[in-house]
Amino acid sequence: MSNLGILTLAAAILALPASPAGAEIRVGDVFPPLSSAGLVGGIPPATDGKVVLVDFWASWCPPCKLSFPAYGRLNSEFAARGLVIVAVSVDRDPAAYAEFIGKLAPAFFVALDRDQRLVREAQVPTMPTCYLVDRQGRVRYVHPGFRGAETEDALRGEIGGLISEAPR
Repeated sequence: MSNLGILTLAAAILALPASPAGAEIRVGDVFPPLSSAGLVGGIPPATDGKVVLVDFWASWCPPCKLSFPAYGRLNSEFAARGLVIVAVSVDRDPAAYAEFIGKLAPAFFVALDRDQRLVREAQVPTMPTCYLVDRQGRVRYVHPGFRGAETEDALRGEIGGLISEAPR
């Protein structure tokens, strides 16, 4: 293949979207826009220029119950410095979602992915899974599952690092 052919092929590959529909969201991909995800529970907070932790959870998931207090602590520690936490429920039963939220009363944004649109687009591998997204909207870390203090400590370090990065 000629140099021109190789350059044309490389340009075509680079022009492809970061995460085609139906592909699992990975580190380096642009996270799908929350504003157009059809989430139920209010208008998602503004995320432009912010570090965003997007967590997929379900009321029937025991580790999800453990993650919410940790996210509350991270929210308290970093929200004033530019962290936004968005917890997206994949529950199909709105009553189970409401009961979970009522018991835990999170201080961060929580919404229901009633039509399973965002969870399908992201191809979330397990419950819970959280995605840590940088100020430019790119996924920098993915945490499938929640392992208590181990996950919380890892997130604290990663969030601190992302917040300290100069906005581009």
